[in-house]
Amino acid sequence: MRWTSTWHILPAAFAVILVACQPMADRQEPSSEADVGTGCPGEAAICPGRPAADGFALVADGLAAAIVTDPDDAPGLLRAAEDLAEDLAAVSGQPVAIDAGAAAGRAIIVGTIGGSALIDGLVAEGRLDVSGIDGVWEAYLHQVVDNPAPGIERALVIAGADMRGAIYGVYDVSRASGVSPWHWWADVPVDRHDQLQVSAGHRLDAPSVRYRGIFLNDENPALYGWVNESYGGFNHDFYEQVFELILRQRGNYLWPAMWGKAFSDDDPLNAPTADLYGVVIGTSHHEPLMRAHVEWARYGEGPWDFAVNPETLREFWREGVERMGDHESLVTIGMRGDGDEAMTEGTAIALLESVVAAQREIIADVTGRPASETPQVWALYKEVQDYFDQGMDVPDDVTLLFADDNWGNIRRLPRRGADREGGYGVYYHFDYVGDPRNYKWLNTTQIERTWEQMNLAWEHGAHELWIVNVGDLKPMEFPISFFLDHAWDPESMTLEAMSGYTRDWAAEQFSEAEADAIAALLIRYTQYNARRKPELIDAGTFSLTGFDEADRVEAEWQALAAEADAVRARLPETYDDAFVQLVWFPIQASANLNSLHIETARNRLWAAQGRVTANEAADRVAYLFERDAELERIYHEDVADGKWNHFMSQTHISYTYWQQPEEDLLPETVRVEALDGAHLGLALSSGGEALVFDRYGEADRQIEVFDRGDRRALVQLSASAAWIILSRTEGGAGEVMVSIDWTALVAGEHAGQITVTGSGGAEYTVPVIARQRAADTVTGHFVEADGHVTIEAADHAAAVNGDGVAWVEIPEIGRSRSGMSVLPANSPSHVPGEGPYLDYPVQLWSTGEVEIDVTLSPTLDYLDRGGMRYGVQLNGGPIEIVNVQADDSHAAWMRNVADSVTVLTTRHTVEAPGAQNIRIWLIDPGLVFQRLSLRTGELPDTYLGPPASWQAE
Repeated sequence: MRWTSTWHILPAAFAVILVACQPMADRQEPSSEADVGTGCPGEAAICPGRPAADGFALVADGLAAAIVTDPDDAPGLLRAAEDLAEDLAAVSGQPVAIDAGAAAGRAIIVGTIGGSALIDGLVAEGRLDVSGIDGVWEAYLHQVVDNPAPGIERALVIAGADMRGAIYGVYDVSRASGVSPWHWWADVPVDRHDQLQVSAGHRLDAPSVRYRGIFLNDENPALYGWVNESYGGFNHDFYEQVFELILRQRGNYLWPAMWGKAFSDDDPLNAPTADLYGVVIGTSHHEPLMRAHVEWARYGEGPWDFAVNPETLREFWREGVERMGDHESLVTIGMRGDGDEAMTEGTAIALLESVVAAQREIIADVTGRPASETPQVWALYKEVQDYFDQGMDVPDDVTLLFADDNWGNIRRLPRRGADREGGYGVYYHFDYVGDPRNYKWLNTTQIERTWEQMNLAWEHGAHELWIVNVGDLKPMEFPISFFLDHAWDPESMTLEAMSGYTRDWAAEQFSEAEADAIAALLIRYTQYNARRKPELIDAGTFSLTGFDEADRVEAEWQALAAEADAVRARLPETYDDAFVQLVWFPIQASANLNSLHIETARNRLWAAQGRVTANEAADRVAYLFERDAELERIYHEDVADGKWNHFMSQTHISYTYWQQPEEDLLPETVRVEALDGAHLGLALSSGGEALVFDRYGEADRQIEVFDRGDRRALVQLSASAAWIILSRTEGGAGEVMVSIDWTALVAGEHAGQITVTGSGGAEYTVPVIARQRAADTVTGHFVEADGHVTIEAADHAAAVNGDGVAWVEIPEIGRSRSGMSVLPANSPSHVPGEGPYLDYPVQLWSTGEVEIDVTLSPTLDYLDRGGMRYGVQLNGGPIEIVNVQADDSHAAWMRNVADSVTVLTTRHTVEAPGAQNIRIWLIDPGLVFQRLSLRTGELPDTYLGPPASWQAE
């Protein structure tokens, strides 16, 4: 719902906003605050309740303070002030007063330094201290001031060093008052407050990264369908919503949608509207001089090749700069091939240098100023980075925009002391189209991973520009918030702050009462989805027989889906649309997709075994496929009365290579024709021909007996030894649990068998092997069992820091639990054997050759050091140095990003059984260790690897 507003100019040469509010059916009832004046913690802070004696009543008895501006101030600020009035009207439930007197002498004074006569007057009188923000890019302050103007007894002053600074100050008040930046884009409701206060004092803020923005990309079919249905195209009416969101999130920069779309050409009002709002417009990495890619198809003549068609290209680019005019822009320079491809075979450095020189000549000629006075950026994306690496000369005033590999791994960063006038930036991805697979459907980004990579960027000096590809914008709401909040103040986004961010965000969108539960849902679903992108999952992803992997994965998702249902049922109805969009739908859809593929795998395995239940599995696959469509329908039709139709129309099930399928197709299943009569079949849940038990390994194994005929089969089971325990000895189809009575066994390997007979003359013999261990376990050691010792990296016995660096645990990052890394991330490399290390005590029964697999978060050699290194040492023996990028092939990269981990192996010798120690030496910073596994035997082929081993108590 949009509000109507009327502007009034008062005799004192400032204006107040009147907002005509209508009753809000989707708002909660007013909250009840005690009549106490204790104040808020911190200066100029906003919280519920009545103010202390020196505080300010933002909302008093359901009436918000009037908003006062100078009508000659920046138009973008006046527009944002109107938003503030709308927001406070929603919070208070009452129209904003027409004048200060009607608000009991209270007012919110909003203005820019040099743009507001009232602000400048307070500064001149020494009553408003702007020394901390004057001349600071996008800075603002909040200060409670007494008697700032006739008729105003006390005011909250929002002053900006410039227009955007004041706008951020305005939206900061909205956000602190309970209006989420996602109020419109995700239908987050506004809680009512009868009393809101501002504590006395003075607070200022300013961004650390100069340009902070998003890129709308890969926008077909979802965003494309919604925009065309809702707005008739990518016009200024649509972009107004995008601009407001960016500003509410304290961003300032946009790469507009570009596939088949041209921001300035499609609607001549797009650029002026961006200017009005105060959003800086650029173009993507392959769209130089403010010309959209599609404009060359519309108006270009001849080849997109500067070597053979320079004059046509010069004129084409000139028109872009001329059209840009005085609109605030960050101009992309350079050139790639037509259609987001490489320009040439190899690196034609001289050609690209001539392109840049020509483009800067155009900029200088059209603007009438030196090219260095127009902000420019050169995106080192994909093959363009090779030009930088090989020494291409780029004018010092140009911002160098490094990029990730499209999968969240930053490819290059500046070295220590590599300063340049234009600075450095990073182009990051939450969405991508390309190898090894598109990922566009749902959010699969862990903010923990984003923090780790962008903290690298910050510590290495990428301070000028952070921009992220957000695809369709929805459903990337959560990571967008984090990315832009992180960009605003990377120094304050410490590991501890990041760790609490999810809960804070959940509380902001929903309520304190459910913040913990919702944060847990967000953390788990992003972690589960980050293990492997949904588009990459198929029937072969998770093992049905190795470590019960598929069952465990499905159980995790189903438990998460059940918890999402429970939280949804507890939340007030007003939150339902927002909760479905931000939490419930992605969990339910992801859980359903995983079950779909796992059930397809069961169907195919069971059909190969002749199980008649393969047909039930096929039916369930069809049901899950239909449920996927039903979940999409719910999002499109039921949520917010159909407001977000098309947003979940991205295909995601039937991929066969990197590009998306035209439609989702039901996975192929197999039907089984039942045999006549009762016939019994048997399989082991762990696969293979025998059940093998290890004293400290998995406690149970399963025999699966099943029907192969059209009548119920019966089964009888018997064990050859009393130490073999069966959960049942007769009955029908189903699982039979097998365990071992270890108290009956002495040390050594014991053999037995289970005899199974049943209908149809079935007779099976299942060998059973039990390995009892002689020695007592050593307290604190992880114990070998089932051919491995597997340890989460955070479960170290010792974390020894190095000179100037310290080990930290990054919670939730990665596929299993967390990751260990060091901070600061820009610290120097260490001599092998002399730097920080992690110790892991293990107890082994095996001797001889063993292999140690170390699982790390994927990373790239971002400083071009010849590879990033760590060392593995067993029992004080030789340190095996591992180069993480030793295999720099495209196939290795595709495997690492698809699997979301890099697994590297070293070989060692165990001389004697008993207590051992594994030591991981850090050599180069920037590595994140997730887990390690020492293998003493062959393990099942699984995606996630073995479960963590038992630690002796």
